[in-house]
Amino acid sequence: MRRLRPDPIPLDTQARILDAAVRAPNGGNTQRWHFVAVDDPELIREFALLFRRARALEYEKFSTGTGPMVAPAPGADPAVHAETMRRMKGSGDYLADHFEEVPLLLFVFAIDDLGGANIYPAIWSALLAARAEGIGGVMTMVLRNFKDEVNELLAVPVEEGWTMSAMLALGYPLGKWGVAANRRPVHEVSSRNRWDAPFGVEVPQPLWPQPDEPQSSRSCPPSTTWWPVARLAPLA
Repeated sequence: MRRLRPDPIPLDTQARILDAAVRAPNGGNTQRWHFVAVDDPELIREFALLFRRARALEYEKFSTGTGPMVAPAPGADPAVHAETMRRMKGSGDYLADHFEEVPLLLFVFAIDDLGGANIYPAIWSALLAARAEGIGGVMTMVLRNFKDEVNELLAVPVEEGWTMSAMLALGYPLGKWGVAANRRPVHEVSSRNRWDAPFGVEVPQPLWPQPDEPQSSRSCPPSTTWWPVARLAPLA
């Protein structure tokens, strides 16, 4: 969710989001994480400038055929990938152009994180908790292109080993919620017992209920987690 309203997020809501984050699993329960919530408009303006510069660098790499998102996944349709990237750039352009309006930035830092194994569960927990509060969010790492500037602006004690893992932009959504439907189905990207064996069931459409589905079709109240509704097709 990159199209966000400027309405402030109440502190008690922010607290619930971060309380979900710190309940995430982490190796040895070391809890080597720190979250910096930024709602100071002046600071957000500073980060907006950095964000636009960092994003320009990423798309410069993309245009020359380098960078992490250039090639589609093995077996994926290159035309579909190109269309996905076009749409992502459109929503990303909106975020960049309206960055100063984002009500809350959440910078996430970790120490010796072993590729994100300890911090990404916390980040995902924060995003899920935000969704439960009606708040949209997007995770981005482009500001790591200017990590020194970020560290200076936030007074990060880098001598202790802290490194920025990601930044979350959070806010109430301008658009409608929806299930990410532009995903390759489960049976195309999963297998059982070995790489080239079938998973055992086809999933022709998303299993998670759409936001506008009636409550009777869900298996839990709106304030709790949505569990899948069975729409599976066993393989012959």
